[in-house]
Amino acid sequence: MKNIIKKIAVLTSGGDAPGMNAAIRAVVRSCVYHQVACVGVFKGYEGLIEGDFTALDARSVKNIINKGGTFLKSARSKEFMTPQGREKAYKNLKEQDIDALVVIGGDGTFTGAIVFNQEFDFPIVGLPGTIDNDINGTDFTIGYDTALNTVVEAIDKIRDTAISHSRLFLVEVMGRDAGDIALNAGIGAGAEEILIPELDMGKERLLSSLKRSKKSGKSSSIVVVSEGDQIGKNIFGLASYIQENLEEYECKVTVLGHIQRGGSPSCFDRVLASRLGIGAVDALLAGKHNVMIGLVHNKVVSIDFQKSLEGSNKIDTDLIRVADIISI
Repeated sequence: MKNIIKKIAVLTSGGDAPGMNAAIRAVVRSCVYHQVACVGVFKGYEGLIEGDFTALDARSVKNIINKGGTFLKSARSKEFMTPQGREKAYKNLKEQDIDALVVIGGDGTFTGAIVFNQEFDFPIVGLPGTIDNDINGTDFTIGYDTALNTVVEAIDKIRDTAISHSRLFLVEVMGRDAGDIALNAGIGAGAEEILIPELDMGKERLLSSLKRSKKSGKSSSIVVVSEGDQIGKNIFGLASYIQENLEEYECKVTVLGHIQRGGSPSCFDRVLASRLGIGAVDALLAGKHNVMIGLVHNKVVSIDFQKSLEGSNKIDTDLIRVADIISI
Protein backbone atom coordinates (compact mmCIF):
# COMPACT_ATOMS: atom_id res chain seq x y z
CA MET A 1 0.00 0.00 0.00
CA LYS A 2 1.52 3.32 -1.05
CA ASN A 3 1.89 6.13 1.45
CA ILE A 4 -0.60 8.97 1.20
CA ILE A 5 1.18 12.20 0.32
CA LYS A 6 -0.19 15.15 2.29
CA LYS A 7 2.81 17.49 2.36
CA ILE A 8 5.64 17.96 -0.18
CA ALA A 9 8.85 19.93 0.31
CA VAL A 10 10.84 21.47 -2.56
CA LEU A 11 14.46 22.65 -2.69
CA THR A 12 17.13 23.76 -5.15
CA SER A 13 20.69 22.53 -4.85
CA GLY A 14 24.05 22.95 -6.60
CA GLY A 15 24.66 25.55 -9.27
CA ASP A 16 21.74 27.82 -10.05
CA ALA A 17 20.10 27.71 -13.48
CA PRO A 18 17.55 29.99 -15.16
CA GLY A 19 14.11 28.41 -14.83
CA MET A 20 14.54 27.06 -11.30
CA ASN A 21 12.03 29.60 -10.01
CA ALA A 22 9.57 28.53 -12.69
CA ALA A 23 10.01 24.90 -11.56
CA ILE A 24 9.42 25.81 -7.90
CA ARG A 25 6.32 27.74 -8.94
CA ALA A 26 4.96 24.75 -10.84
CA VAL A 27 5.57 22.37 -7.92
CA VAL A 28 3.84 24.72 -5.47
CA ARG A 29 0.82 25.42 -7.65
CA SER A 30 0.46 21.76 -8.56
CA CYS A 31 0.37 20.97 -4.84
CA VAL A 32 -2.32 23.62 -4.34
CA TYR A 33 -4.28 22.17 -7.27
CA HIS A 34 -4.18 18.70 -5.69
CA GLN A 35 -4.87 20.08 -2.18
CA VAL A 36 -1.46 18.99 -0.90
CA ALA A 37 0.51 21.23 1.47
CA CYS A 38 3.83 22.54 0.16
CA VAL A 39 6.97 23.63 2.01
CA GLY A 40 9.98 25.46 0.62
CA VAL A 41 13.46 24.57 1.89
CA PHE A 42 16.05 27.35 1.81
CA LYS A 43 19.70 26.70 0.83
CA GLY A 44 19.24 23.19 -0.53
CA TYR A 45 20.30 20.21 1.56
CA GLU A 46 21.88 22.58 4.08
CA GLY A 47 18.38 23.93 4.75
CA LEU A 48 17.13 20.41 5.46
CA ILE A 49 19.81 20.04 8.13
CA GLU A 50 19.12 23.48 9.64
CA GLY A 51 15.34 23.10 9.44
CA ASP A 52 15.09 26.26 7.34
CA PHE A 53 11.54 25.70 6.02
CA THR A 54 8.71 27.98 4.96
CA ALA A 55 5.13 27.20 4.00
CA LEU A 56 4.32 28.04 0.36
CA ASP A 57 1.02 28.66 -1.39
CA ALA A 58 -0.03 29.87 -4.83
CA ARG A 59 0.57 33.52 -3.92
CA SER A 60 4.01 32.79 -2.44
CA VAL A 61 5.33 32.11 -5.94
CA LYS A 62 3.73 34.99 -7.82
CA ASN A 63 5.90 37.06 -10.19
CA ILE A 64 8.86 34.67 -10.12
CA ILE A 65 8.44 32.79 -13.40
CA ASN A 66 10.50 35.45 -15.18
CA LYS A 67 13.25 35.63 -12.56
CA GLY A 68 16.66 34.00 -12.89
CA GLY A 69 18.38 32.19 -10.03
CA THR A 70 16.31 30.62 -7.25
CA PHE A 71 14.43 32.47 -4.55
CA LEU A 72 14.89 29.45 -2.27
CA LYS A 73 18.66 29.96 -2.56
CA SER A 74 21.12 27.17 -3.26
CA ALA A 75 24.17 25.75 -1.55
CA ARG A 76 26.52 22.80 -1.64
CA SER A 77 26.34 21.12 1.76
CA LYS A 78 29.39 19.29 3.11
CA GLU A 79 27.45 18.22 6.21
CA PHE A 80 24.83 16.45 4.09
CA MET A 81 27.65 14.24 2.80
CA THR A 82 27.94 12.76 6.31
CA PRO A 83 25.56 10.19 7.86
CA GLN A 84 25.07 12.52 10.83
CA GLY A 85 24.02 15.39 8.58
CA ARG A 86 21.54 13.26 6.68
CA GLU A 87 20.12 11.98 9.98
CA LYS A 88 19.45 15.58 11.05
CA ALA A 89 17.77 16.28 7.72
CA TYR A 90 15.52 13.24 8.05
CA LYS A 91 14.47 14.15 11.61
CA ASN A 92 13.58 17.69 10.50
CA LEU A 93 11.46 16.37 7.64
CA LYS A 94 9.59 14.01 9.94
CA GLU A 95 9.08 16.70 12.61
CA GLN A 96 7.44 18.88 9.96
CA ASP A 97 5.24 15.96 8.82
CA ILE A 98 6.70 16.19 5.31
CA ASP A 99 5.90 13.09 3.28
CA ALA A 100 7.97 13.65 0.12
CA LEU A 101 10.65 15.85 -1.38
CA VAL A 102 11.24 17.43 -4.81
CA VAL A 103 14.89 18.32 -5.48
CA ILE A 104 15.93 20.57 -8.36
CA GLY A 105 19.56 20.39 -9.46
CA GLY A 106 22.22 18.39 -11.27
CA ASP A 107 24.13 15.15 -10.77
CA GLY A 108 25.46 16.09 -7.32
CA THR A 109 21.92 16.83 -6.16
CA PHE A 110 20.70 13.49 -7.50
CA THR A 111 23.61 11.60 -5.91
CA GLY A 112 22.61 13.05 -2.53
CA ALA A 113 19.00 12.07 -3.15
CA ILE A 114 19.96 8.48 -3.99
CA VAL A 115 21.95 8.07 -0.76
CA PHE A 116 19.21 9.69 1.33
CA ASN A 117 16.57 7.44 -0.19
CA GLN A 118 18.68 4.34 0.40
CA GLU A 119 19.16 5.21 4.08
CA PHE A 120 15.64 6.34 4.95
CA ASP A 121 13.38 5.12 2.13
CA PHE A 122 12.08 8.67 1.85
CA PRO A 123 10.11 9.51 -1.33
CA ILE A 124 12.15 11.88 -3.52
CA VAL A 125 11.65 13.05 -7.11
CA GLY A 126 14.25 15.09 -8.97
CA LEU A 127 14.10 17.78 -11.65
CA PRO A 128 17.17 18.33 -13.87
CA GLY A 129 18.24 21.93 -13.25
CA THR A 130 21.65 22.71 -14.77
CA ILE A 131 22.85 24.76 -17.72
CA ASP A 132 25.27 21.98 -18.74
CA ASN A 133 22.60 19.67 -20.23
CA ASP A 134 24.66 16.72 -18.96
CA ILE A 135 21.94 14.61 -17.31
CA ASN A 136 20.93 11.35 -18.98
CA GLY A 137 17.25 10.55 -19.45
CA THR A 138 16.15 14.00 -20.61
CA ASP A 139 16.68 15.79 -23.90
CA PHE A 140 16.97 19.14 -22.13
CA THR A 141 17.79 20.35 -18.63
CA ILE A 142 16.24 23.44 -17.05
CA GLY A 143 18.45 26.44 -17.79
CA TYR A 144 20.28 25.04 -20.81
CA ASP A 145 18.29 26.94 -23.45
CA THR A 146 18.69 30.26 -21.65
CA ALA A 147 22.44 29.70 -21.29
CA LEU A 148 22.69 28.99 -25.03
CA ASN A 149 20.96 32.26 -25.86
CA THR A 150 23.20 34.14 -23.42
CA VAL A 151 26.34 32.68 -25.02
CA VAL A 152 25.21 33.39 -28.58
CA GLU A 153 24.36 36.99 -27.69
CA ALA A 154 27.79 37.44 -26.08
CA ILE A 155 29.65 35.94 -29.05
CA ASP A 156 27.71 38.15 -31.46
CA LYS A 157 29.05 41.18 -29.58
CA ILE A 158 32.59 39.77 -29.43
CA ARG A 159 32.50 39.21 -33.19
CA ASP A 160 31.86 42.92 -33.73
CA THR A 161 35.19 43.81 -32.16
CA ALA A 162 36.94 40.79 -33.73
CA ILE A 163 35.93 42.04 -37.19
CA SER A 164 36.82 45.64 -36.40
CA HIS A 165 40.36 44.72 -35.31
CA SER A 166 40.92 41.58 -37.47
CA ARG A 167 41.44 39.47 -34.37
CA LEU A 168 41.13 35.84 -33.37
CA PHE A 169 39.02 35.37 -30.23
CA LEU A 170 38.98 32.26 -28.07
CA VAL A 171 35.70 32.22 -26.12
CA GLU A 172 35.44 29.81 -23.19
CA VAL A 173 31.96 28.60 -22.24
CA MET A 174 30.66 26.44 -19.39
CA GLY A 175 29.59 22.82 -19.62
CA ARG A 176 32.10 20.90 -17.48
CA ASP A 177 32.67 17.60 -19.32
CA ALA A 178 29.77 18.15 -21.74
CA GLY A 179 30.17 20.09 -24.97
CA ASP A 180 26.49 20.82 -25.63
CA ILE A 181 26.72 24.56 -24.92
CA ALA A 182 29.91 24.99 -26.94
CA LEU A 183 28.70 22.99 -29.94
CA ASN A 184 25.22 24.46 -30.23
CA ALA A 185 26.21 28.03 -29.37
CA GLY A 186 29.19 27.77 -31.69
CA ILE A 187 26.96 26.80 -34.59
CA GLY A 188 24.40 29.45 -33.69
CA ALA A 189 27.05 32.17 -33.48
CA GLY A 190 28.89 31.09 -36.62
CA ALA A 191 32.16 30.11 -34.91
CA GLU A 192 35.04 29.07 -37.15
CA GLU A 193 36.08 26.29 -34.75
CA ILE A 194 34.46 24.58 -31.76
CA LEU A 195 36.47 22.63 -29.18
CA ILE A 196 34.57 20.14 -27.03
CA PRO A 197 35.63 17.43 -24.53
CA GLU A 198 33.93 14.65 -26.50
CA LEU A 199 36.09 15.26 -29.59
CA ASP A 200 39.87 15.64 -29.27
CA MET A 201 40.71 17.92 -32.17
CA GLY A 202 44.41 18.29 -31.36
CA LYS A 203 46.49 21.45 -31.56
CA GLU A 204 47.93 20.76 -35.01
CA ARG A 205 44.52 20.30 -36.60
CA LEU A 206 43.34 23.53 -34.98
CA LEU A 207 46.33 25.40 -36.41
CA SER A 208 45.71 23.90 -39.86
CA SER A 209 42.07 24.96 -39.72
CA LEU A 210 42.94 28.51 -38.73
CA LYS A 211 45.51 28.71 -41.52
CA ARG A 212 42.88 27.60 -44.03
CA SER A 213 40.50 30.24 -42.71
CA LYS A 214 43.16 32.90 -43.22
CA LYS A 215 43.89 31.71 -46.76
CA SER A 216 40.19 31.70 -47.62
CA GLY A 217 40.04 35.42 -46.91
CA LYS A 218 38.82 35.50 -43.31
CA SER A 219 40.41 38.38 -41.44
CA SER A 220 38.92 37.45 -38.06
CA SER A 221 37.83 34.23 -36.38
CA ILE A 222 35.93 32.98 -33.35
CA VAL A 223 36.90 29.72 -31.63
CA VAL A 224 34.44 28.48 -28.99
CA VAL A 225 36.10 26.36 -26.30
CA SER A 226 34.21 24.24 -23.79
CA GLU A 227 35.72 24.53 -20.30
CA GLY A 228 36.19 20.74 -20.19
CA ASP A 229 38.21 20.58 -23.43
CA GLN A 230 41.71 19.20 -22.86
CA ILE A 231 43.47 20.43 -26.00
CA GLY A 232 45.48 22.82 -23.82
CA LYS A 233 46.21 23.14 -20.10
CA ASN A 234 43.76 26.04 -20.13
CA ILE A 235 42.39 28.51 -22.62
CA PHE A 236 45.18 31.02 -21.93
CA GLY A 237 47.82 28.37 -22.62
CA LEU A 238 46.04 27.54 -25.86
CA ALA A 239 45.99 31.21 -26.84
CA SER A 240 49.75 31.46 -26.24
CA TYR A 241 50.34 28.36 -28.35
CA ILE A 242 48.32 29.78 -31.25
CA GLN A 243 50.07 33.15 -30.99
CA GLU A 244 53.50 31.48 -31.08
CA ASN A 245 52.66 29.39 -34.14
CA LEU A 246 50.42 31.79 -36.07
CA GLU A 247 52.00 35.21 -35.82
CA GLU A 248 49.56 36.58 -38.40
CA TYR A 249 46.79 36.37 -35.79
CA GLU A 250 46.29 38.70 -32.86
CA CYS A 251 44.78 36.29 -30.35
CA LYS A 252 42.47 37.37 -27.52
CA VAL A 253 40.67 35.38 -24.81
CA THR A 254 37.21 35.87 -23.33
CA VAL A 255 35.98 33.66 -20.48
CA LEU A 256 32.23 34.14 -20.25
CA GLY A 257 32.02 32.60 -16.78
CA HIS A 258 28.99 32.96 -14.52
CA ILE A 259 27.13 35.34 -16.82
CA GLN A 260 25.90 32.10 -18.42
CA ARG A 261 24.03 31.06 -15.27
CA GLY A 262 22.12 34.30 -14.80
CA GLY A 263 19.38 36.22 -16.52
CA SER A 264 15.68 35.88 -17.15
CA PRO A 265 14.83 32.35 -18.36
CA SER A 266 13.81 31.85 -21.97
CA CYS A 267 10.24 30.91 -22.86
CA PHE A 268 11.43 27.37 -23.57
CA ASP A 269 12.96 27.02 -20.10
CA ARG A 270 9.85 28.47 -18.42
CA VAL A 271 7.61 25.97 -20.20
CA LEU A 272 10.01 23.07 -19.62
CA ALA A 273 10.29 23.89 -15.90
CA SER A 274 6.51 24.16 -15.60
CA ARG A 275 5.93 20.80 -17.29
CA LEU A 276 8.56 19.01 -15.22
CA GLY A 277 7.43 20.61 -11.95
CA ILE A 278 3.88 19.38 -12.48
CA GLY A 279 5.29 16.01 -13.55
CA ALA A 280 7.16 15.73 -10.25
CA VAL A 281 4.02 16.17 -8.15
CA ASP A 282 2.06 13.83 -10.43
CA ALA A 283 4.77 11.17 -9.97
CA LEU A 284 4.77 11.45 -6.17
CA LEU A 285 0.97 11.26 -5.98
CA ALA A 286 1.11 8.17 -8.22
CA GLY A 287 3.44 6.46 -5.73
CA LYS A 288 6.68 6.91 -7.69
CA HIS A 289 9.90 7.96 -5.99
CA ASN A 290 13.65 7.82 -6.46
CA VAL A 291 13.11 9.03 -10.02
CA MET A 292 13.95 12.05 -12.15
CA ILE A 293 11.37 13.75 -14.32
CA GLY A 294 12.66 14.58 -17.80
CA LEU A 295 11.57 15.42 -21.32
CA VAL A 296 12.14 12.90 -24.11
CA HIS A 297 10.76 13.49 -27.62
CA ASN A 298 8.62 16.27 -26.12
CA LYS A 299 6.99 13.89 -23.65
CA VAL A 300 7.34 14.13 -19.87
CA VAL A 301 8.88 10.90 -18.58
CA SER A 302 10.30 9.48 -15.35
CA ILE A 303 13.65 7.71 -15.10
CA ASP A 304 15.41 6.03 -12.19
CA PHE A 305 17.87 8.37 -10.45
CA GLN A 306 20.73 5.94 -10.95
CA LYS A 307 20.14 5.71 -14.70
CA SER A 308 20.19 9.50 -14.99
CA LEU A 309 23.77 9.46 -13.70
CA GLU A 310 25.04 6.52 -15.74
CA GLY A 311 27.07 6.73 -18.91
CA SER A 312 28.95 9.59 -20.50
CA ASN A 313 27.52 12.55 -22.35
CA LYS A 314 26.69 11.65 -25.96
CA ILE A 315 27.21 14.46 -28.42
CA ASP A 316 25.13 14.70 -31.59
CA THR A 317 27.49 13.66 -34.41
CA ASP A 318 25.18 15.29 -36.96
CA LEU A 319 25.79 18.63 -35.26
CA ILE A 320 29.56 18.13 -35.54
CA ARG A 321 29.12 17.60 -39.30
CA VAL A 322 26.95 20.72 -39.51
CA ALA A 323 29.63 22.72 -37.68
CA ASP A 324 32.35 21.49 -40.06
CA ILE A 325 30.38 22.31 -43.19
CA ILE A 326 29.11 25.78 -42.30
CA SER A 327 32.46 27.01 -40.96
CA ILE A 328 34.33 26.83 -44.29
